[in-house]
Amino acid sequence: MLGKGVVGGGGGTKAPKPSFVSYVRPEEIHTNEKEVTEKEVTLHLLPGEQLLCEASTVLKYVQEDSCQHGVYGRLVCTDFKIAFLGDDESALDNDFDEKKKTLFGQLKKYPEKLIIHCKDLRVFQFCLRYTKEEEVKRIVSGIIHHTQAPKLLKRLFLFSYATAAQNNTVTDPKNHTVMFDTLKDWCWELERTKGNMKYKAVSVNEGYKVCERLPAYFVVPTPLPEENVQRFQGHGIPIWCWSCHNGSALLKMSALPKEQDDGILQIQKSFLDGVYKTIHRPPYEIVKTEDLSSNFLSLQEIQTAYSKFKQLFLIDNSTEFWDTDIKWFSLLESSSWLDIIRRCLKKAIEITECMEAQNMNVLLLEENASDLCCLISSLVQLMMDPHCRTRIGFQSLIQKEWVMGGHCFLDRCNHLRQNDKEEVPVFLLFLDCVWQLVHQHPPAFEFTETYLTVLSDSLYIPIFSTFFFNSPHQKDTNMGREGQDTQSKPLNLLTVWDWSVQFEPKAQTLLKNPLYVEKPKLDKGQRKGMRFKHQRQLSLPLTQSKSSPKRGFFREETDHLIKNLLGKRISKLINSSDELQDNFREFYDSWHSKPTDYHGLLLPHIEGPEIKVWAQRYLRWIPEAQILGGGRVATMSKLLEMMEEVQSLQEKIDERHHSQQAPQAEAPCLLRNSARLSSLFPFALLQRHSSKPVLPTSGWKALGDEDDLAKREDEFVDLGDV
Repeated sequence: MLGKGVVGGGGGTKAPKPSFVSYVRPEEIHTNEKEVTEKEVTLHLLPGEQLLCEASTVLKYVQEDSCQHGVYGRLVCTDFKIAFLGDDESALDNDFDEKKKTLFGQLKKYPEKLIIHCKDLRVFQFCLRYTKEEEVKRIVSGIIHHTQAPKLLKRLFLFSYATAAQNNTVTDPKNHTVMFDTLKDWCWELERTKGNMKYKAVSVNEGYKVCERLPAYFVVPTPLPEENVQRFQGHGIPIWCWSCHNGSALLKMSALPKEQDDGILQIQKSFLDGVYKTIHRPPYEIVKTEDLSSNFLSLQEIQTAYSKFKQLFLIDNSTEFWDTDIKWFSLLESSSWLDIIRRCLKKAIEITECMEAQNMNVLLLEENASDLCCLISSLVQLMMDPHCRTRIGFQSLIQKEWVMGGHCFLDRCNHLRQNDKEEVPVFLLFLDCVWQLVHQHPPAFEFTETYLTVLSDSLYIPIFSTFFFNSPHQKDTNMGREGQDTQSKPLNLLTVWDWSVQFEPKAQTLLKNPLYVEKPKLDKGQRKGMRFKHQRQLSLPLTQSKSSPKRGFFREETDHLIKNLLGKRISKLINSSDELQDNFREFYDSWHSKPTDYHGLLLPHIEGPEIKVWAQRYLRWIPEAQILGGGRVATMSKLLEMMEEVQSLQEKIDERHHSQQAPQAEAPCLLRNSARLSSLFPFALLQRHSSKPVLPTSGWKALGDEDDLAKREDEFVDLGDV
């Protein structure tokens, strides 16, 4: 568990403390100015947020060498956040015991020091030595209960906020993200990808009558009868994800339930044989299956790797940082996190090669088709479809493949803290893979790494419903849309894609990539030529099919795989691994030997040193890891200066030719002086002890007249973060 309370005392031959404890600092005896200042630092509460407990005279540590400098203030716990409201006076506490233990349940002895680890990898340390004993008990017990105790879904702050803010919820009219919650959205996506020639959107699951894990609307092959979808409650049905320009398609399928009865097994076998004939019609259409449940990563591997990986960044003090610095690379390698990212990217490239070079349909198989299927299908579309590399396209991709695709965000993020074994950062792994692409090919993406960082933080903020349900059915049921009480008004929640709720317009400029190369508009003649070519390709039989002619449907050599199929999995038409490896290497090397088309196919480098640590997300809270006035922010600043010079020259040329002035792209003013910035900007400033980032990852502004929280004096951590 990331959230911890840690005891910093007890045990050993430590000398007893004096029995007298003063709760008044010497400077407070001689002046009343402090009282006025503390009154001004008020706690801002969101609609529906309730104060649970608080403690005064708490010392919040700021690490500096071996000394413990800090700021006094109030530590507050609400049903949404843990907040520290401090003053500007610093204090010094030299006594620091390194013994730690995790706090949970009912405590017999309460700690003098508390360390909180957040899921965004921030670490906060508080000294409770000068706090009244009753307040220590209340604040420690409150934090433990509200960050570690199991919860019911309806007890999440999500519902308190939705109820209290029903009249205040607004949406950004500029947000055109496709939500895929209507049949019209799926038809639009089919038309956009030219998939409507072979696939159809169906409403057979409207009202979730067939299956609760599937969305109300989805896309299946046109020849597939709709009654087949109902037969096994959506299992064993090829569900369309995306269509390529050459007519090949990416599909996914969940496994049929495990059965022991031979009669039922034979029925399932016949059913699957009929289903496969709708997508495998050689020589015009050939399907390749990828069984992600047995031939790829396991969720346990991902969970174990990230548990080791995150420990490298949960640094409590400078001494601990330098102690781990000596063996940091060996610890990084032993975590296997970067290797898992490499394997995911490699698998996505292999599937891309099958679709792009061999014109094959690819069918992804997984037990529930809601974890690795979401990950791989999203990466393939990101590499092959330039629309997914725009901000709106990327958000629509996540809505389609993850939210409507039934990824269990509630369980995988462990929002209810009911089962640690189910907590697997699959979506974070996806964002890390996307970051590798953004880092290697910046001009191809309309969004920045800062966008990906704040998106990863939004995963744990219980204001939006986007990442807090296991399925669309669970969301609709709990929001009152599927309830029997027709008189009660359904709850409305904000979508995470409305960034104006979190950030001021000035901060939102940091989410858009100023170096993004927009797609040039084609004239009518060019568009007609492309359309004709596309239609002609669809009518031609496939050539250069490299699959073995001996491997067909349920031949003797694949019988052992069919037995496997009926529990977790189907696996057929599998090419030899050597041939696959050769095809992959030829395709990979050929692409990287040519100039990059940022609006075409995009492949990442996956060689050892090319897979890097996402520094902005993982190192942003560690001062020792910053490069003052350097890093990517310095490079970006120089590039923006060059862009401004080019624009200025263009304006002068336009003036001479009396033409209209070209629209000027505004560069973020925060980047204009890179010498004052850290390499981890905008989450860390030049000052070593600054605790207020330019872009507050857990910052909120209320939906009324309240100022943006980036300007506020209090610092807080969401309860969902710890």
